[in-house]
Amino acid sequence: MTSTQKFPGLAGVIAGDTAISTVGKKGLGLNYRGYSISDLAAQALFEEVAYLLLYEKLPGPDELAAYRTRLIRQRGLPAALKTVLEQLPAGAHPMDVLRTGCSALGTLEPEGEGRDGLQVAERLLATFPGMLCYWHHFHQNGKRIETGTEEASHAGHFLRLLHGRSPEELHRQMLNASLVLYAEHEFNASTFSARVTASTLSDFYSAVTSAIGTLRGPLHGGANEEAFRLISRFSSADEADTALLGMLGRKEKVMGFGHRVYKTTDPRSDLIKAWAQRLCAAAGKEVLFEVSERIDQVMRREKELFPNLDFYSASAYHVAGIPTAMFTPVFVFARIAGWSAHIIEQRAANKLIRPTADYIGPAPRPYVPIEERG
Repeated sequence: MTSTQKFPGLAGVIAGDTAISTVGKKGLGLNYRGYSISDLAAQALFEEVAYLLLYEKLPGPDELAAYRTRLIRQRGLPAALKTVLEQLPAGAHPMDVLRTGCSALGTLEPEGEGRDGLQVAERLLATFPGMLCYWHHFHQNGKRIETGTEEASHAGHFLRLLHGRSPEELHRQMLNASLVLYAEHEFNASTFSARVTASTLSDFYSAVTSAIGTLRGPLHGGANEEAFRLISRFSSADEADTALLGMLGRKEKVMGFGHRVYKTTDPRSDLIKAWAQRLCAAAGKEVLFEVSERIDQVMRREKELFPNLDFYSASAYHVAGIPTAMFTPVFVFARIAGWSAHIIEQRAANKLIRPTADYIGPAPRPYVPIEERG
């Protein structure tokens, strides 16, 4: 690499080392600390994966039980945070609610003596679903819900808070697999944002707040919302086929396809696609899956683009009764594990992240006093 080379968007630039995950490098595919994503998504609980990312090993039975107990005990929200959530507008985007909730919790329970990074990570992991659901129910139903549940799984906890009842087992299993798939993805935009903030020696909450703000953008975390808005427009696969050809002819962007890192396929996509097909069939919503699959086929045929994780997760989440505006917050519920692992790793061998830029503005020019300007 020479000083004259430019890499817009830092594409292809190796910005540091990580032992947390690999995204298609060294022939390893996507793995978390050496474990294949396909094995983890098929067999692991999300809590096992979060533990793996944070503590660098899979937990034993006693360790997992203790970890889940700690998370269950930390699901309650401080009264002051509930007040903050009640003051947020009913029409706020749920990602803004999580961003504000994270920042507010940082002022109420600051990192420092008696509360290290791992403890903050566990607290945020435990409270994010409650933050969102408390705000949601207060403004939609006028209810001040209790955010603690005895649901052992993170997936089941969120679905119970959201729907106010024990979740269907198929929905819980799908969401558990989805959380595993979303938990970590190397130096993606939101993770890199968290590491940049951490590199300044800022606090843990500030780094996570930076990550949430980055994930909010539709080019990163909001693609599943846009994907479902597209899918839900069509009542048949043929209608979707015709409409997609028109969109492509007008050069409109179709969200949920392609990936900055993967060139031929997203290894997570087929895993969530199988869940989407299974849930749609169980709910009698086969047309929803047929429409999704036809859009997939058109994009492959016409543009040689493949679906990423966001595309099929959209219909799976919809069938599970998750509001479209909450799709990206579910991403947060999972990715807080990966973000936290990266913040801890950044701190362990820190160097301030500060790239340079080529200046392309005006040449040097003299200042002209205001009374002399025409």
